[in-house]
Amino acid sequence: MIAPGRAERPGAARGALDPPSAGELETCPFCAGHEEMTPPQTLALPEEGDWRVRVVPNLYPALERQEVVVHSRRHVRSIAELDDTELELTAEAWRRRAAAQTGYVHALINEGREAGSSLPHSHSQLVWLPEPPPGRARPRGETVLRSNGLVVSCPWASRVPYESVIAPSEPEPHGLASPQLAAALGLLARVIRRLHELEGPIPLNAWVEHDDRDWRIVLFPRLTILAGLELGAGLFVNTLPPEEAAERLAP
Repeated sequence: MIAPGRAERPGAARGALDPPSAGELETCPFCAGHEEMTPPQTLALPEEGDWRVRVVPNLYPALERQEVVVHSRRHVRSIAELDDTELELTAEAWRRRAAAQTGYVHALINEGREAGSSLPHSHSQLVWLPEPPPGRARPRGETVLRSNGLVVSCPWASRVPYESVIAPSEPEPHGLASPQLAAALGLLARVIRRLHELEGPIPLNAWVEHDDRDWRIVLFPRLTILAGLELGAGLFVNTLPPEEAAERLAP
């Protein structure tokens, strides 16, 4: 449902990300020099010299196998702050770890406590699910931009304001093994930068959906509060029409 007026109801506004705390740098386990604060790494890239991207087991896994991909040795708080090399190495880490074990791997990013993140340093998670989630057809929507065989769009059935999908122009079965994965992460970072310009640093989720026919990255900003209508009935009320969202996000 599209209901712009619902954005004006009392208590509808969603807060921004928590500002950096005074002791954040000293206690961050993901910063360079704090490697002893995490479990032993399963991968570091590049393999020689100082690491730029690092993978470690999750200390508090929801499922039996779950790993954390640290996106940078620098203390950055969003994937939007990564440079091209860090984005490419993040994609490479996802590919390598997914190929190292059998089973369906769910790659996800949480930014902000309201989006489920417990640490502010930019990172993603790889979760090995017991079985693939139900397949979902590629959503149709309003095009934001096209770049090098990839397309960014806002689905017509967007569940939240600025929900976006980054996908190959044509269906591709490779998923986390796709040679376009790094470029797709680059577009995700680009869209989030634009979103920060429009709305400030907001909580958000992003994840990869993939099966043997197609794959895509879904960006799910947390600008609205999900309540019983969404969580109980599965009926999402979006306060921003997707065509307007696409127009705002367009370069």
